[in-house]
Amino acid sequence: MRQEDARQAQGESGEEDPRFERIFREIKADPQNESYTQAGIDPLYTASATSRIVIIGQAPGRVAQDTRIPWNDKSGERLRDWLGMDARTFYDPARVSIMPMDFYFPGKGRSGDLPPRRGFAEKWHPRLLELMPDVRLTVLIGSYATRRYLGLKSSAKLTDVVRDYRSYLPERFPLVHPSPRNQIWMKKNPWFEEDVVPELRRRVADALS
Repeated sequence: MRQEDARQAQGESGEEDPRFERIFREIKADPQNESYTQAGIDPLYTASATSRIVIIGQAPGRVAQDTRIPWNDKSGERLRDWLGMDARTFYDPARVSIMPMDFYFPGKGRSGDLPPRRGFAEKWHPRLLELMPDVRLTVLIGSYATRRYLGLKSSAKLTDVVRDYRSYLPERFPLVHPSPRNQIWMKKNPWFEEDVVPELRRRVADALS
């Protein structure tokens, strides 16, 4: 999608709630995020008191942070396809909130992006979610989000968790990451697109209705 379309969609969330604005300022002022704030980098997430769906992934990538548009890559395109959701809905905080496990790009490691910083989600997610009483479905993407929100041990295999997704319904829906790097996994696990994706789309449609 075009970047201006995403920004326009993000800007149609209604009046700003001072409670959310206060948290946003506190995140920027937190010493843990000082280096980002000094560099002029704001936390990247969306949240609204009227959101019906919350999407929790790992952390913004470099492109997302630079463009100020979460999931602004091929992974985002695939995720929206899985959700059965167009970009305008996806980027409308009044309907969908995007709250990764870290609101800042953590940097690059040897095999990809570094993991979200420990304790970040534990510190800020509860405060934001407390202001979001209308959430009907939380989509958990990847091992960090699923372990945190499903109370799983570090030894839990994401494939097994996703296969057993019905155990976490109706409130939470675990997913693998939609990265193109997972194409081999998709081919090895055809049940995902045959069973999981159609049910995900149905649950998303119900939550937004």
